[in-house]
Amino acid sequence: MKKNNILIIVFLFAISIGYAQSTSTFFTKADTFFNTYVKNGKVDYKGIKSNPALLNELVSLAESVSVSKDNAAEYQAFWINGYNLSVINNVINHYPLKTPTSKAGFFDKIKHNIGGKSITLNDIENKLLRGNFSKEARFHFVLVCAGLGCPPIINKAYKPSTLEAQLQKQTMLALNDPKFIRVNKNKVQISQIFEWYTGDFTQGGKKLVDYINKYRTEKLPEKAKVSYYAYDWTLNELK
Repeated sequence: MKKNNILIIVFLFAISIGYAQSTSTFFTKADTFFNTYVKNGKVDYKGIKSNPALLNELVSLAESVSVSKDNAAEYQAFWINGYNLSVINNVINHYPLKTPTSKAGFFDKIKHNIGGKSITLNDIENKLLRGNFSKEARFHFVLVCAGLGCPPIINKAYKPSTLEAQLQKQTMLALNDPKFIRVNKNKVQISQIFEWYTGDFTQGGKKLVDYINKYRTEKLPEKAKVSYYAYDWTLNELK
């Protein structure tokens, strides 16, 4: 083998190792961050604001992380964490806020440098995640928009090796939570998430109730009268 070819192989191998290390480091540091600043589904924004070093380090690291759709678990885990971190960073950059929607363009205008892209929160959710994995409706129970109306954020990072179990767990927790799915005999009130993204939950001609019952311990009545309660955009802040 020619010397030049050997050098190319070594170079490519070094790059692949570098990418692997960056994703591994990202997931480890993200896990530390969430464990430090998230408790009972709420975020300690004041604590982060007063000591932003860990968030800043994590945001800087995430800028150069490279993931491929071909490795679906790694790709999804990175962008789920990336979305949640970008939401938190967005809040910190404009803190104090009463709601994320009180900052114009919070989701659809402000861009974040992450994963080698300059991208909005909406584009992370709708193009990179929902757009590439259209059958995965469980994203809606792990992407946390900083409002109390969202399913609660967890104090761990989503990791490739645990992603499937985490998606399943968070979906089941949300859909069995009486505050999230409000049942009064045959009358059921559900989050506006189901209204905004109806198509994600009714694929294959299924009804919303069918999707919800797939994850519920106590099934909703088949003839349940479903309505939507108003979304609570109050900041999910730890107080």
